[in-house]
Amino acid sequence: MQVKIAEPWKNILNQEFEKPYFKELANFVKKEYTTTTCYPKGADIFAAFDYCNLNNLKVVIIGQDPYHGPNQANGLCFSVKDEIAHPPSLINIFKEISTDLKVEYPKSGNLERWAKQGVLLLNATLTVRAHEAGSHQKKGWETFTDEVIQQISKEKEDIIFLLWGGFAKKKAKLIDKSKHHILESGHPSPLSANRGYWFGNKHFSKTNELLSSLGKEIIEW
Repeated sequence: MQVKIAEPWKNILNQEFEKPYFKELANFVKKEYTTTTCYPKGADIFAAFDYCNLNNLKVVIIGQDPYHGPNQANGLCFSVKDEIAHPPSLINIFKEISTDLKVEYPKSGNLERWAKQGVLLLNATLTVRAHEAGSHQKKGWETFTDEVIQQISKEKEDIIFLLWGGFAKKKAKLIDKSKHHILESGHPSPLSANRGYWFGNKHFSKTNELLSSLGKEIIEW
């Protein structure tokens, strides 16, 4: 697997690519993509870093796994390509945005527009086998993405981390709370949202209020 990752992410992550675990991971991913159908397409594996410039980073959202259905995953957590039906979690994210910010429900589920404004949409695992959720977990991706979070925590200040659901909340221990901001809630999946753990969290208005207080441009969600 040829790692092509955008500057200046490369500067803080380059050493990871030389570590034994990453070389094993790269071999595993290369073999999987050669022998079976996997998502996202190879060119989009590191799309979260391509669309979000580290120098402009404001917000980090942490997902778990890429979508494993055809034409869904585009390398950004919770995001789908244009013209693709919105998956249940994304529907609930958009419903909350619509209520929280008093805006229309977005037509496109492609969140590249967020990434370009400084939102890192980071899945803990960056690849998956078609129709097999979690099939590339515990192969090394989590080690890499945990390092991404730690490097952001170390190198940056006043980043807003949105941790949705139990899995994402466990990443809080990687973040220096004295210099960053953490907002937590339930996961936007129907199971969690329908139990009252998602709707009304107002994470999108709260994020923008924080950004304004820091003198930064707000996100157009």
